[in-house]
Amino acid sequence: MHNNFRWLLTCLLLVSNFCLAQRDTLLSELVVTGTRNAVDQRHLPFTVNVIDRPTLTLEQQPNILPTVMQQVPGVFVTSRSMMGYGVTTGAGYISFRGLSGGSGQFMVLIDGHPQYNGIYGHPISDSYQTMMADRVEVLRGPASVLYGSNAMGGVINIVTRSMHQDGVKTHLNLGAGSWGTVQSEAANQLRYGRFTSTVALQYNRTDNHRPNMGFEQYGGYVKLGYELSNHWQLSADLSLTHWNASNPGTTMQPKLENDQWITRGAASLVADYRYADVSGALSVYDNFGRHKINDGYNPQTESPKTDLFRSKDALAGVSWYQNMRLLPGNTLTVGADYQHIYGRAWYTDRQTGETVTTPRRLMQSAHTHENEVAGYLNVRQDLFSRFTLDVGLRYDHHSTAGGEWVPQAGVVWRPVSTGEAKFMASKGFRNPTTKEMYMYGSANHETLRAERLWNYELSWHQSLRALSYGANIYYIKGDNMIQTVAGKNINTGEIENWGAELEARYRVTESLTLSTNHSFLHMQHKVLSAPEYQGYLGARYTRQRWTVIGGVQYIANLYTTVGDNEKKENVCLVNATVNYQLLPSLRLWLRGENLLARRYEFVLGYPMPRATFMAGVNLVLGTK
Repeated sequence: MHNNFRWLLTCLLLVSNFCLAQRDTLLSELVVTGTRNAVDQRHLPFTVNVIDRPTLTLEQQPNILPTVMQQVPGVFVTSRSMMGYGVTTGAGYISFRGLSGGSGQFMVLIDGHPQYNGIYGHPISDSYQTMMADRVEVLRGPASVLYGSNAMGGVINIVTRSMHQDGVKTHLNLGAGSWGTVQSEAANQLRYGRFTSTVALQYNRTDNHRPNMGFEQYGGYVKLGYELSNHWQLSADLSLTHWNASNPGTTMQPKLENDQWITRGAASLVADYRYADVSGALSVYDNFGRHKINDGYNPQTESPKTDLFRSKDALAGVSWYQNMRLLPGNTLTVGADYQHIYGRAWYTDRQTGETVTTPRRLMQSAHTHENEVAGYLNVRQDLFSRFTLDVGLRYDHHSTAGGEWVPQAGVVWRPVSTGEAKFMASKGFRNPTTKEMYMYGSANHETLRAERLWNYELSWHQSLRALSYGANIYYIKGDNMIQTVAGKNINTGEIENWGAELEARYRVTESLTLSTNHSFLHMQHKVLSAPEYQGYLGARYTRQRWTVIGGVQYIANLYTTVGDNEKKENVCLVNATVNYQLLPSLRLWLRGENLLARRYEFVLGYPMPRATFMAGVNLVLGTK
């Protein structure tokens, strides 16, 4: 692996020297993640990947995560089936650099607002639908100064859709394929003067490739906006999704009646303002869920369960920030956050619906509220046109875990107009969850404190006429990780990871574009669902009415079990999507996944399906 790394790095450096002679540069993308206003990436010490809507939709994926996993080096998402992550099985865990969203160490945002389960603290992957996304920005590395707890490993920020030109546009996408799978989406966008709206609906279902593994999902998204003036704008949005999922258990221990009924939602109301030297926003938001789960039974050794696990949770908050330009090349950002974290869990009798308590699942507390209050400051200053300094500080206070200071500092050096070198040192943290503090016998709210780590990162990025590429190395050192020892949750674990990430995109011709990314990870302490190597090579070819997207993804040393019975998985996946523009408004598409029909598992005991296929139509009608 180390020989491969040196070979790839040498190739990239040679390509860099060759292409320095080219003078025409690509426009750098503006990003909002890692800052609170749109900023040229060349002036940020962070590493941010941007996936636009055409890229998100060309492969006809109803969920953003499969595309993010291909396009961003190091991001890995566990799955167990053709469609539907579900909950409680280890599927849908987002990991990055050895940090796991399943443990709440990696955060998903919607328009900068945190999205995670208020009891267990992790993202709910079936909630992140393509129908709501205008683009996705992925910040690699801690983002806790701006986003607080759970952003210790990085963030995925879903920037929602809006209509930018007057008119009406309607979009319909229908598809069907292997294992009785159906996906459908309908969306309407409107802009009339100062008013904009986006309304989208979605329905997905599948039998999946194993018995008792069905998945069915209904979803909707609404966003309304109104420009009060040239400087002030109001917007409100609401997303709701409900799914029914069945879990057949592992191949070693199959289960019956292991069913889930999950409803998740997110809502926000935002007022933002923009003047020449001052901009900002005040928002209120709520991320909430209702869960009903039958834990199921092994028909050979157990009897059907007589009760159901129930829970409801919410993460509600108020966020304010303001950007100010005090000097030429300067941006000062100040902000404050308040979050109210609510969770309740209980059991009900399957027949009567009455609340019951069973000794084998006794919880110390089934109804909790926590609060977080934080303030932060970030200063970014350009110097001599070639340097940018960035310094930030946050103070975050959790009602049970106490206070946490979170600093970060970075510098950007632009020695040439086409490239920049970046160095970043940043702290990340995660407060203990409701589950860790109050639920089950391992609960401990008396002494649990926040997990903490430091991330040090050095990177180089360059954009040329036909080639853009980047390379970075990082080192992570953390302590206070929450682990269960002698039946009690305590702050005792450590993390020490280092690695490298490479990415490149090359436009061969007007019709053909190649892209690749690679991540190498060394973990001093092994964790589940974190591959030591992950690589992707993709191609996009467009000619007349045809667009073909193909990719090869290789995953090596993915830990599905750690400890004495350690198990690792290696797999090479080949995927392809073909689009044909039959009419100006009508596109036909065909998608194939795992075309080599490989046997593999991302979650132990849950074999993934062999080759699968989907086909459908994409209709777009609009006026301007």
